[in-house]
Amino acid sequence: MRAIAALSLALFALAAPLHAQTSKVERVNTFVAEAMAGYKVPGAAIAVIENGEVILARGYGYANLEHGILVTTETIFQSGSVGKQFTAVVVMLLVEEGKLGLDDSITKWLPKAPKAWKPITIRHLLNHTAGLPGINDVPDTHLDLRRDYTDDELAAAAFKLKLLFPPGVRWAYSNDGYDLLGIVIAKASGHFYGDLLRDRVFAPLGMKTARVIDEEDLIPGRAAGYRIKNNEIKNQEWVAPSHNRSAAGGLYLSLKDFIAWDKGLREKALLKAESWAAIYEPGRLIKGYTAPYGFGWNLSEYAGRAHYWHSGGWQGFRAQISRFGPDDRTVLVLCNSASCKSSLMVQGIVGALDR
Repeated sequence: MRAIAALSLALFALAAPLHAQTSKVERVNTFVAEAMAGYKVPGAAIAVIENGEVILARGYGYANLEHGILVTTETIFQSGSVGKQFTAVVVMLLVEEGKLGLDDSITKWLPKAPKAWKPITIRHLLNHTAGLPGINDVPDTHLDLRRDYTDDELAAAAFKLKLLFPPGVRWAYSNDGYDLLGIVIAKASGHFYGDLLRDRVFAPLGMKTARVIDEEDLIPGRAAGYRIKNNEIKNQEWVAPSHNRSAAGGLYLSLKDFIAWDKGLREKALLKAESWAAIYEPGRLIKGYTAPYGFGWNLSEYAGRAHYWHSGGWQGFRAQISRFGPDDRTVLVLCNSASCKSSLMVQGIVGALDR
C-alpha cells in the first residue's frame, strides 16, 4: 500500500506541472483564435520556447483560402524586416574574415555615393544611425514596385536622398540602409547575400526551407499573402522580383525554420562571442547617447526583462520574433495577412502565458 501511495504521489507531482503547461498552451490557443478573427487573419504559425524547450509550435487557420490548405509548422511565410537580423549575421561573418570593417566608410564599396555620405559606416547602416530616409518616404524618389531594378539602379536612386541628419547624431529606421548593405555584401564577398545566407546560415542551422523570396520557383508549402480592402480579404499585390531580393527582409521561412533560428541564437552559433556582443550592443550616438537598436534587433525592456525583438511586414505577411531575457522565453509569430498586428499578438500571447 505504501508503494502504491508513493507511486500515486510521484505521478501527481509529474502531472501538476504538465497540467499547468497544458493550461498555458490552451490559453494561448484561445487568444490566437480570437485575435485572428478580430484582425481578419486567414492563417498563422505560432511558437513559444521557454528556457530552450519548445512548449508550443502549431499552425492556425488557412495558408491558402482558395485551395482550403491549412497552416502547419512547415508552411512557408514571408519574413518582412525580421530578415534584417539575418543580413546582420552575414555582415558579421564578413567582418570576422576581414572582408568588411564595421567602421569602414560605405564609399569604399559605393564610390559613386555623394561626398556627404563619406562619414557613413557599415555600423551606421546596421543600426539605422546613418541619417538615411526611405526612398518611398521622400517626394520624387518613389520606386516603381512593378519595375525590376539592378543593384546599380537601386543604389543610384538611394544616392539622390538627402540625409536627415549627420551620421551618428540620431536614430531613424531605414529599409534603404539594409538594401545598400546587401549591395555592399555582394561587392565585398563576390556573392549574392542570399547565397551566403543559404550556405553559411540556413544550412548550418538546419533551416531547411528558408530562402530568399522567389515567386517564379515552385516552392512546396508556400502560403498566400492577403490584405483587407473595403472590409474584404484580397490577395496581396504583386511586386517585381528585385524588390523581393532585398537584404532589408526578402525571405521565406517556416515556423520550423524560425525555431531552428532561435536555437542558433541561444547557442550563439555561427559567430564569435564578440560578434554576437556587437550585434546586441545599442547603437552609439554622438555625445554619448545610444539608440534602441543593435544590428537587426530592437533593444528594449518588457515587464522588467530585456526584450530583443523585430517585426516585419511585406506583401500581405506579418512576422515577429520576441526574445525575453533574452534566453528565458521566445515568441515567434508568422501571419499571412497585412492586417495582423504582430506586436499585439506577442503581447497577448505573453499575457496568456503569464496569467
